[in-house]
Amino acid sequence: MAMATTASPAAPTSLACLTLEVADPEAALRFYSAFGVDTYIRLRASEAHSTGFRGFTLALTVSGPATVDHFVGAAVDAGATVLKPAAKSLWGYGGVVQAPDGTIWKIATSAKKDTGPATREIDEVVLLLGVEDVKATRQFYVDRGLTLAKSFGGKYAEFTAGQSSPVKLALYKRRALAKDLGVPADGTGSHRLVLGSTADDFTDLDGFAWESVTSPAPTPP
Repeated sequence: MAMATTASPAAPTSLACLTLEVADPEAALRFYSAFGVDTYIRLRASEAHSTGFRGFTLALTVSGPATVDHFVGAAVDAGATVLKPAAKSLWGYGGVVQAPDGTIWKIATSAKKDTGPATREIDEVVLLLGVEDVKATRQFYVDRGLTLAKSFGGKYAEFTAGQSSPVKLALYKRRALAKDLGVPADGTGSHRLVLGSTADDFTDLDGFAWESVTSPAPTPP
C-alpha cells in the first residue's frame, strides 16, 4: 500500500464524501439502493487488485434490534453475505454483512430491546479505518485540520463530521477491527476506497487516499 505523502502545511480538510471503487457500478448501485444506504456513498468503476481485508468498514447505527434485522435482511436479499449474524452483545445488538463488491458493513444499536417497529432510518454512519498506529494517524489527521471529537488512547479516535458529509470518520486498530468484523486481518492491494477531501489530495499513514472533491473525476479503467 502507498506510503503517506509529506507536504507543507495545507488548508484544513474534512471528509466531504466517500467513493467505493467497484467492478460494476450499476450492479453496486442496485445493491446499495435496495440496502438503503445509496445516499451516503459514491461509486466508481475500478479493477484495482485487492485481496483479503481492505482495512475499513462502514458502520450504521440504528434505533433498535428490529431495525438492525431489517437492514441485515435487506442487504442479504440484495446479495450480501453474512459475516456475523445479528445477535446481542455486551454493547447492544448488531450484525456484519459483506456487499457483493466486497465492502464490509456493520449494522448495530446500543438498545437491546425494541421501543417501536423497524424503520429504514439510520441514526449515524461511521467510516472506521483500521490503522496500525491510532495515535500517529490521529495526529496526522489533526495536523491536517480535522477536529477530534473522541479519543481513547491508542485504541480509538473519532472526528467531527464535516458539514458536507453525513459520515463520520473514526480510527481503530486494524487487527481489532478485523476481529470485530469476524474476518482475518491480512489483506493486500487497493483499499477500494477514496475519501473526498475539502482541501488537497493526500494519502495517510496506512495508504488511504484522499482526493479533492474539486478534482476532475478520473476516467474509469
